[in-house]
Amino acid sequence: MWREGEQMAEIKVGKNETLDSALRRFKRATQKAGILSEVRKREHYEKPSVARKKKSEAARKRKTR
Repeated sequence: MWREGEQMAEIKVGKNETLDSALRRFKRATQKAGILSEVRKREHYEKPSVARKKKSEAARKRKTR
């Protein structure tokens, strides 16, 4: 899942930092790194023909806007 040179999202919790704020920072870091979207994308195998069709459909929708 990870390419060479990439790292997982990591945060260091401060001494006086609450768990809620640390969790919020971790969620923000994972979202910024695109980890959750990558996991959802790889959850099920998608045939290349289906991926091309989705990509083409998305481009067509963007163009008509």
